[in-house]
Amino acid sequence: MTYDRLVCANCASPVNEGRCPVCRANRERLQQENFLAGMNPMALIALLTVLIAAVALLAHQTA
Repeated sequence: MTYDRLVCANCASPVNEGRCPVCRANRERLQQENFLAGMNPMALIALLTVLIAAVALLAHQTA
């Protein structure tokens, strides 16, 4: 999950803005928890496409 759409229950602002200590702590926790959390969806789709192409090429070479 990306944290750019989360709303803080403490200050009711977006977590990625880090307006209060709770926002900043949760933003830091989410960044450390998952290295893919900071990537945008298009980068994840591109990475998935490259991986699928690599597997297809490998399968074609072995067949």
